[in-house]
Amino acid sequence: MKHLIIGTAGHIDHGKTSLVKALTGTDTDRLKEEKERGITIELGFAHLELPGDLRFGIVDVPGHERFVRTMVAGVGGMDLVLLVIAADEGVMPQTREHLEICQLLGVKKGVVVLTKCDMVEPDWLDLVSEEVREYLADSFLAEAPMVQVSSRTGTGIEKLKGVLAQLAQETSQKREDAPFRLPVDRVFTVTGFGTVVTGTLLSGSVNVGDEVEILPAGITCRVRGVQSFGAKVATGGAGERLAVNLQGVEHTEVAPGDVVVPRGLYRTTRAVDVRFSFLASAPKELRHRATLRFHSATYEVPAEVVLFDRTELPPGEDCYLQLRLERPVLLLPGDPFVVRDYSPQRTLGGGTVLDPSPPRRRRRCEDALSLLSAVENGEELEQIRLLVESSLLSGISLQELVNRTGLSAKRIDALLATLLSSGALLQPVKEPRVFLGKTAFTALKQRLVDELHGYLRENPMQEGIGKEELKSRIPKRSDPRFFGPLLASLEKEGRALSDRELVRLPGRRIEVTRDQAALQQELEQELVRSALEPPSVKQLGEALCLTEKQLLEHLHLLCREGKAVKVKSDMYYAAGAVAGIRAKLTAHLKEHGEIFPPDFKELTGISRKFMIPLLEYFDQERLTIRTGDKRVLRRAQ
Repeated sequence: MKHLIIGTAGHIDHGKTSLVKALTGTDTDRLKEEKERGITIELGFAHLELPGDLRFGIVDVPGHERFVRTMVAGVGGMDLVLLVIAADEGVMPQTREHLEICQLLGVKKGVVVLTKCDMVEPDWLDLVSEEVREYLADSFLAEAPMVQVSSRTGTGIEKLKGVLAQLAQETSQKREDAPFRLPVDRVFTVTGFGTVVTGTLLSGSVNVGDEVEILPAGITCRVRGVQSFGAKVATGGAGERLAVNLQGVEHTEVAPGDVVVPRGLYRTTRAVDVRFSFLASAPKELRHRATLRFHSATYEVPAEVVLFDRTELPPGEDCYLQLRLERPVLLLPGDPFVVRDYSPQRTLGGGTVLDPSPPRRRRRCEDALSLLSAVENGEELEQIRLLVESSLLSGISLQELVNRTGLSAKRIDALLATLLSSGALLQPVKEPRVFLGKTAFTALKQRLVDELHGYLRENPMQEGIGKEELKSRIPKRSDPRFFGPLLASLEKEGRALSDRELVRLPGRRIEVTRDQAALQQELEQELVRSALEPPSVKQLGEALCLTEKQLLEHLHLLCREGKAVKVKSDMYYAAGAVAGIRAKLTAHLKEHGEIFPPDFKELTGISRKFMIPLLEYFDQERLTIRTGDKRVLRRAQ
C-alpha cells in the first residue's frame, strides 16, 4: 500500500476543515474552543483510502494568521497540498502566505480546490477561477488541477478523489531505506498505556520494541506500541501518520517540536549552512546578524543570520548563509525550512539545509562557498573532498560525514575509496576511521619537524626529544592518534629518526663548546672521585654552579657517551664504578647462587641509601631477578 500525506492550505474560513470532513467523514476540529469559535487552532488529522492501494493521511492546518506557526508544522511532511480558496472571496492574505510557505518548504504537487461553489453564480465562479489561475501562474501550482466543490452539497468531492488518486500515482513515497525520523506534533497520555506521541514519519520505519531517543533532550526509551490511521500495527512506515506509545518516558518530558529517532544515531546542532531564498514580497533588506524565527518540521527556534559574502540581502535574491540557532535541534541535509519575522509576524523566506553541522565560518570564505555549491549541485565526490579538507588539522570521522551529508555509509565508503586511491585524502587512523586532507597531513608533519628543531635549539645538549613530549605538541584540535602515522611518514622521508623513546634528527651530532667540554670533564671527575656514594643531582649542581636543567643535559650526554650511568632520577654514577660493582655481584652470584641485601652491603661496602637503588638498577638491567628478599642471576647470565 502506498502512503502519502495531504495537507490543506488557505485563508481562514475558506472551508478547509469542512472539505476534509466531506472527503473523509472526520471532523478534524476536536477542541471545544475550535467548535465554539468555528476556526481551526491546532493541527487536525484524518485519513482517506482510495482504490489502487492508496492511503492518505490528511493534515488540516489553521488558516488564521496567528496560527501560521502551527500551519508550518503541518506542512513539514506533506507530499501533496490542497490549496483551498473560497469561491465567494478568492485569493486572500493567508492564501498568499500559505502558498509561499508550501513553495519554500519544497512541496511540488497539489490541487487547487475552489470551495463554497454553491454560494456563487456560475459567471462569478468562472471569474474567480480565472483570477486564481492568473495568481498561480508563477508558482508550483501553475499547472495543477483545479476542482470546484461544495462541501455542503457534496458537489465535486468524488471528482477531487479521482484527481488525488491520479496525483498519487505520479508522486514518490518517502524514503524507506533511511533511518526513521518522527517529528512530534502532539503529546498526550492514555490510561494504562502512558505517553503517546504523534507525527508524520519522514523516513524509514519504526517497530514495536525499538529502542529510540527523543531529541534534543537525549531521553532514551522503548516503543511499546504503534498505531497507523487508528489501527494497531507492528511497524509504521515512511509517509504514515503515526501514534507511538513510548515506554520509559513521562509525557511531561516530551513536547511538540521534539523528534523521535533511533537511539544513538543522530546528534543535534545549533548551526546550519543553508541555501536561502528571500521573498520578493519582503518589506526590506535582510541584514547580517538579524534574528528571525526558524521553522522546520515541528521546530520553531530563534536564529541569527550570518551572511557570508555581503552585509545585506535585497528582497527577491538567493544566497548561501549560516543560521545560528538559539537551542539545539535535529536537522539533516535536504531539510526544508522557512523563516519569519517577529514584528510584524510574516514569512520572509526559506530554503534547504545543506550542511547541518558546519564549523563557524569566516566571512567571505571562498572554501565555504565552494563546499556549499558542491552540496547543492549534488557533486558527491567534490562534497566529500571539501568536507574532509575543510576539517583542517582535526580530521573528520566516517560517522560525521554521514551526519553532515545525509548520504549512506556505503555510498560515502565508495567515494572515499576513490579519493584515497588518488592521494587527495589520507586515513591516518583505522579505527575509528578518521580522514585528513593531504594538505592538512603535510602541515601536521611540518609542525612536528618544526617542534623537533625548536626543542633541539633550546636544548642543544639533548640528542632528541621524547616521543610523548613531541606527541603532546600536536595541535589540540588534532587527534593524538595521528602521531604514529605522522612520525612513520617523516621517517620514510628521512626527516626524523625514531630511536626507542626518542625522536632525533638524522645526521645531527651534538657539538659542545670548549667550556662545555671542560665542564663535562669536571663533572665526570667528580663522579669518579665520589666512587660508590656519589652526590645527588642537587649537590652536584651546587658544586658546579649549574641549574638542574643544565646539569641534567650534561649528565645525559655523559650517559650517552658511556661515561656515566643513571641509577635513578637523582643518582648518577661514574661508568667504571658501576662496572666494578657489577663484576663483584656477578662473581658472587656465580659462586653462591644468591645474595641478600646485607651480603651486598658487605660485598660493596656501601650504605643502604645507595645499596637498594643499585640492586633495583641491576634488576632493571636484567642482570638479576628478585625472589623474596634475595637476588639470583637471570638464566641468560
